[in-house]
Amino acid sequence: MRKVAMFIAFQDFRDEEYLEPKKILEAEGIKVDTVSTAKGKARGKFGAIANVDKIIAEINPSDYDALCLVGGAGCLEHLDNGLVYDIFRQAFNENKLIGSICISPVILARAGILKGKKATVWPDGADELKAGGAIYTGADIEMDGKIITANGPSPAKKYAQKLVRELGE
Repeated sequence: MRKVAMFIAFQDFRDEEYLEPKKILEAEGIKVDTVSTAKGKARGKFGAIANVDKIIAEINPSDYDALCLVGGAGCLEHLDNGLVYDIFRQAFNENKLIGSICISPVILARAGILKGKKATVWPDGADELKAGGAIYTGADIEMDGKIITANGPSPAKKYAQKLVRELGE
């Protein structure tokens, strides 16, 4: 069974950027582990509740086919740290599929894995992507190598469908 780790902020993740991809991935028979800074019930910006399966320190990228970052107001506050950078660098080095939506591509840029890669982000993060060496495109969805980025909640469904297609190959 294919497995995806979806990283969310424990508070203020963007509801539809988590719920829509999770639903689409699971409908395709893909196991989704929800990952955050604490176990329990994480709360989205608009009140969605997510059961956290694992804390960040429990994640070994080798155990997953893809790792994804969910955006939202709490993303940079809760997930922008050295441990998350290390996990995503390892995933990148292992040629795992990496997904990142909304403002969360800023974390990938800060981790140093967007250097020379085409990527998109919520408009507020464009300068951060450029500072991290990314080629910012401003597109709804961008894919470069094994990294898929999306610029916000609007393309969440298309982003999830792209993840499914890439996981199927």
